[in-house]
Amino acid sequence: MKKQFNRMRQLANQTVGRAEKTEVLSEDLLQVEKRLELVKQVSHSTHKKLTACLQGQQGVDVDKKSKKLPLTTLAQCMVDGAAVLGDESLLGKMLKLCGETQDRLAQELIMFELTIERDVIEPLYDLAEVEIPNIQKQRKHLAKLVLDMDSARTRYYQSTKSSGLSSNLQPTGAKADHLREEMEEAANRMEICRDQLSADMYSFVAKEIDYASYFQTLIEAQAEYHRKSLELLQSVLPQIKAHQETWVEKPCYGKPLEEHLALSGRDIAFPIEACVTMLLECGMQEEGLFRIAPSASKLKKLKASLDCGVLDVQEYSADPHAIAGALKSYLRELPEPLMTFELYNDWIQASNIQDQDKRLQALLNACEKLPPANNNNFKYLIKFLSKLTEYQDVNKMTPGNIAIVLGPNLLWTHNEGNITEMMTTVSLQIVGIIEPIIQHADWFFPGEIEFNVTGNYGSPVHTNHNACNYSSMPSPDMDQIDRKQNDQSRRPLSVATDNMMLEFYKKDGRENLASVFAPCNMGCSGMIPCMKCVMLYGTTSHTEEASSLIYYFIYQPPSMDFVFVA
Repeated sequence: MKKQFNRMRQLANQTVGRAEKTEVLSEDLLQVEKRLELVKQVSHSTHKKLTACLQGQQGVDVDKKSKKLPLTTLAQCMVDGAAVLGDESLLGKMLKLCGETQDRLAQELIMFELTIERDVIEPLYDLAEVEIPNIQKQRKHLAKLVLDMDSARTRYYQSTKSSGLSSNLQPTGAKADHLREEMEEAANRMEICRDQLSADMYSFVAKEIDYASYFQTLIEAQAEYHRKSLELLQSVLPQIKAHQETWVEKPCYGKPLEEHLALSGRDIAFPIEACVTMLLECGMQEEGLFRIAPSASKLKKLKASLDCGVLDVQEYSADPHAIAGALKSYLRELPEPLMTFELYNDWIQASNIQDQDKRLQALLNACEKLPPANNNNFKYLIKFLSKLTEYQDVNKMTPGNIAIVLGPNLLWTHNEGNITEMMTTVSLQIVGIIEPIIQHADWFFPGEIEFNVTGNYGSPVHTNHNACNYSSMPSPDMDQIDRKQNDQSRRPLSVATDNMMLEFYKKDGRENLASVFAPCNMGCSGMIPCMKCVMLYGTTSHTEEASSLIYYFIYQPPSMDFVFVA
């Protein structure tokens, strides 16, 4: 009790400056003392954050850790899903393979986390919570011993002054001897503690390279874990790709032509062959084929069935326009047109040649530059379209009319121009490319062609069930007299068409021309007639009238100097 009182009094004297505190550590050790606290803070925060990164439960055995791991539950979920779907489905195969892979990844993760716990997290914990705190505890104990030593010395010196002795003389007597022994004992204890503390602090400095190696171990363990995981994933990827490549049901719409052909092992794209062979049997005499739009829901269903390779020929043989629409959609949804971006300028330059023979030769040269896959499919399609024109007296689809509705689905630029440009120069050029190729198909592509390459898509012959519902557009090959006669004899498309044409021919100036061009209701920003909508979607609502107007704009322009309004 007395000792504690003396210690408190000495501490108070040191605090208020009446006594000087003895510093027993060297300057180097004082710097180490400051560094200890910083290292402790950093080690503690790193240990905490690193522990939070662990996905498994820390400090448990492998089995318990595995059960709590998210990857393990994911793997089990996939394996269970594969069992439900079965190996006969592609999803079932993928789920089983991926589930097994996730389980192996989970095992690699467990081994990685066990290594991190043993070689990094636990040593960091010992450093932050055991080793450094022990040194700091010794430092506090040394501070108490220094205080005891200073207190004992102070009492001894006070005893000397009270005895009236000089500082060089030692007091005598039992009390003086006791005070001197107490002072010497306190100094001895302080020296022992100081030496031990100094040794521990120097040891801490010397082992900093060992502490730094914890983080090297962390990176090495991560590298090994990721290397094994990557090897595992790379080993399973070929199996996944093999399952995908051997699967029969492959999407084709919106896919590059060469990719689709390579995956399906075909020379002619599946939608092209399927649609052409069906149309050969049920649509050759269908009036307005490729121009009249089908039911949107029917078209969507047919495209989806073609995309997954399941096709009910009997169902769609009753709707040739849906088949034609599906073929147009496939051509238009190709990432690159069948006639390619690279040859776009060659096609356009060929169409601008005035001499017919030279123009045909230039078009032939462009055809020969097509990549093999594109050339085969282009030849196949042109041969079919040529055959379609053999029935033009019934189906009203002349080479010119086919070129109008199909041309923009075969060739377009990277950046399509505005609606005015599309309705004039570009459209005329594309028509000037496709029409002569269809007219001279046997010259461009000599020899016969087998349309039903795989022999799977024939359908019962279908009668021309709606030929009386639509009129034909006059052939661009007719001269002016024949065209007028044909015009007089043709059946009106609708009352709206004739009224629109009548209003158009009544106008002899530009100021009211815009009234003929009502806003397009197909969702684009153009006007009626919207060439783009007609070419892409055929004739629906306003586009039936629009297609008639477009024909006259291209092949029978009015006498007035008209201006397209975009």
